[in-house]
Amino acid sequence: MAVVSKKIPAPDKVKIRTALLSVSDKTGIIELAKALAEQGVRLLSTGGTHKAIAAAGLDVTDVSEVTGFPEIMDGRVKTLHPGVHGGLLAIRDDEDHVAAMKEHGITGIDLSVINLYPFEEVRAAGGDYPTTVENIDIGGPAMIRASAKNHAYVTIVTDPSDYPALIEALGSNDGHTVYAFRQKLAAKAYARTAAYDTAISNWFAEALDIEIPRYRTIGGVLKEEMRYGENPHQSAGFYVTGENRPGVATATLLQGKQLSYNNINDTDGAFELIGEFTADKGPACAIIKHANPCGVATGPTLKDAYLRALACDSTSAFGGIIALNQLLDSETAEEIVKLFTEVIIAPEVSEEAKAIIAKKPNLRLLVTGGLPDPRSRGITAKTVAGGLLVQTRDNGMIEDLDLRVVTKRAPTPTELEDLKFAYKVAKHVKSNAIVYAKEGQTAGIGAGQMSRIDSARIAGLKAEEAAKTMGWAEPMTKGSAVASEAFFPFADGLLSAISAGATAVIQPGGSMRDAEVIAAADEHGVAMVFTGMRHFRH
Repeated sequence: MAVVSKKIPAPDKVKIRTALLSVSDKTGIIELAKALAEQGVRLLSTGGTHKAIAAAGLDVTDVSEVTGFPEIMDGRVKTLHPGVHGGLLAIRDDEDHVAAMKEHGITGIDLSVINLYPFEEVRAAGGDYPTTVENIDIGGPAMIRASAKNHAYVTIVTDPSDYPALIEALGSNDGHTVYAFRQKLAAKAYARTAAYDTAISNWFAEALDIEIPRYRTIGGVLKEEMRYGENPHQSAGFYVTGENRPGVATATLLQGKQLSYNNINDTDGAFELIGEFTADKGPACAIIKHANPCGVATGPTLKDAYLRALACDSTSAFGGIIALNQLLDSETAEEIVKLFTEVIIAPEVSEEAKAIIAKKPNLRLLVTGGLPDPRSRGITAKTVAGGLLVQTRDNGMIEDLDLRVVTKRAPTPTELEDLKFAYKVAKHVKSNAIVYAKEGQTAGIGAGQMSRIDSARIAGLKAEEAAKTMGWAEPMTKGSAVASEAFFPFADGLLSAISAGATAVIQPGGSMRDAEVIAAADEHGVAMVFTGMRHFRH
């Protein structure tokens, strides 16, 4: 027997005699109410829930009859009353509690079925300030928390998906619930109110431009339990926060196996990158492997963009993630299915392309309905031992920066376009990052190295391998633009890029040795542009 207090043990089985039903989401509530009525349970209810149950022909008592007080203030005040909370919080085996119930005419409530005003949905839909505030539930969370605290005697159900389990539990236990069952539902109830309050507090922080609030919580609802995490010995779940941002969390899976932990992580990175290239500027494709781009390109058609992205590193693209910035058409789909691919994500997909992809039943196909706005605000978070690191999303855009030419030679118009393209990609490459680009196509990518010169060398080697694979006369780094997401601390990284064939460079600047790096660029006739904005990515 578990202990309720120092004196009173919790009963294993509790008979459900009175149930309070008060729900915003009425999915399954009539079926549940009928099952409870068949068990002889007295039904209490409020507002719209009461009307729905009564309309179904069931005997149901309005809470106002219990409280002796009508709903007031447009329903804002209806359950915040001792007649309700006394019935939820009373310890049935405590003589003082029982006496207080008898003295004040309070009836015990054994089952609470409660879900909350749709604050998350209203927030995601972009409701205005007054509408969003009006959808903050007060009485619901109070009743949930009261019921969950007193789970020794009260069964609290907050999720319609738990109704069948409740009905089964009552049927197999002669109208009773067991303590272990009540414990699990109480734990879920507190998690629900925590996630609800998190959504509200984070909305307030956004609405009031409070970037670093004193208290910060991250909440979500389980979308699916994963087979495992990054590795098979790790368990994992995919939770969604309710943020209305096109991407893997909000996409529709049209076909394919369940997304893995790594699939979701990589697909998110791929689609955030492709969001840098708006559809009105032309087709673009990004191919991601292990959270880093291995090829990114634009083109006159989506098929061309895909083939150009693939050409950058066709070896690494095997088993990768493909992100597209516009409708996936049949011509592009025909090319993609020639290569083993884990995931395709696009804003839209044509019916013809769907039919082609369907021939590869394990290939996941995700449709988002739009692209993420790279300028929009938001937060990202990661855990550390004993803490949580939270920051605003990196929404810096090359188009918004005041670029400064620091060398004797300015980049040509063509070089400048390639510099901007390379810098957009470098923003999404793990640091240290070096990206070569030429004519709207990545030529070589060096990612995640401990020194910048190693990233420059690796990117150059990748370009040489691509040239051999494609049968080109020389690597695409010859005459390319190169981007570094952070400053060159020494001239050696720049010299490595120049030796690979780069003729123009873009970097944030800000090193103690900027003058040395600029002098090396001038010595080789290379144009260099400073952005003033770093894009570290770890």
